[in-house]
Amino acid sequence: MGQLFATFGIDWRLLLIQAVNFGLLLATLTYFLYGPVLRLIDERREKIAEGVRTADAAQRRLAEAQAEGKEVVGKAAREAEDLLAEARTRADGAGADIVKQAEARAQGVLEDAAARAEEAKRLALKESEHEIARAAMLAAEKILREKNA
Repeated sequence: MGQLFATFGIDWRLLLIQAVNFGLLLATLTYFLYGPVLRLIDERREKIAEGVRTADAAQRRLAEAQAEGKEVVGKAAREAEDLLAEARTRADGAGADIVKQAEARAQGVLEDAAARAEEAKRLALKESEHEIARAAMLAAEKILREKNA
């Protein structure tokens, strides 16, 4: 083998030194560069995986929050409809009460007006009776005067 190296002009000591240098360079690069780069890649991969998990969790929470929001809005709409129906019922009841009160007042006014009209009629009849009686007295007095004269 020595002859083979000599034929090609290779010095086996230089080859050995180059192999040792390559080994040292490989060991140094592995220790100082390859290991840290692999650790950085692993850390980066873990951060990315954590980010994906966080994004998935956030997506689930967002979906839950949206569903809950829709449920709350639906519930609020139902409550608003119930309140509106109750308010309409109360308003109808209050309107009916107001109509009843107005009818009662109108009936009272009509009864009062009828009573006043009846009183006015009674007074008018009484006054007419007095007038008729006075007219009869005056006529009788006039007839008596004519007979006496």
